[in-house]
Amino acid sequence: MRSFDCKILTHAVKQLCIEANLYSDKELRDTLAGFMEAESNPLAKDVLKVLLKNHELAAEEKLPLCQDTGMVTVFAEIGQKLCFSNGDFRTAIQEGVRQGYEEAYLRKSVVKDPIFRRLNSKDNTPAIIYPEIVAGERLKLTLVPKGGGADNMSSQRMFLPTAELAEVKDFVVETIRIAGGKPCPPVIVGVGIGGSFDYSAYLAKKATTCAFDQHHPDEKWHAVEEDLLASINKLNIGPQGFGGDCTALAVHILTYPCHIASLPVAVNIQCHLNRHKTILL
Repeated sequence: MRSFDCKILTHAVKQLCIEANLYSDKELRDTLAGFMEAESNPLAKDVLKVLLKNHELAAEEKLPLCQDTGMVTVFAEIGQKLCFSNGDFRTAIQEGVRQGYEEAYLRKSVVKDPIFRRLNSKDNTPAIIYPEIVAGERLKLTLVPKGGGADNMSSQRMFLPTAELAEVKDFVVETIRIAGGKPCPPVIVGVGIGGSFDYSAYLAKKATTCAFDQHHPDEKWHAVEEDLLASINKLNIGPQGFGGDCTALAVHILTYPCHIASLPVAVNIQCHLNRHKTILL
């Protein structure tokens, strides 16, 4: 067994909160630049240029990439040979979020109760934590500070098992069409298919953290990802909703076996910043 100090976990989460909100990944910037070069709409090309400048200025000035610094989701892969010491796993993560948002003066956007006490928690906690036990003795954290505007436009539907693939694809594309410019396109589209009502939504959000060059391992589903991306980019929503060829930067699909009577499909939309950071401890 490997002993892992919860103080190290807290520090790691704090740093991930700050880095995810201030510094974008080179892969994302390169993808944006590629779409900018290929964009045929002059206004859309200018918008993409401004978005890229925002990435540059945020890093230079050490300021948030967006004023909405999100509600934190943590995907944690915990090695089964790992033992936490000097604290509690969940408490350590929440403390890391609290420290990160306070020390970097990031906007606090979490309310204590969804209806009756919409009072700000004042430290952006609690975060949403998805722990998964895996083989080994390492801890892998992927932290996603997700903005409200993009999450608000996400959707989920329980299809009948007799539904055809075309119906599923139409649902995904229609979700993006209805969203329009509200989730700050160009977006990253995560699609979760299978599992259960709740698990499909989990898959969809996790899918937004996939690398741009990562595709579904099944070639049939990979083809669906590419087809959906092409269909979405024909909607003419464009960067920030001003029209253009680039409405989505990527579509990622994660699938899971499901009940014979069900076909759950969830669509999670991520804004053009695609803020997330991963660390292996």
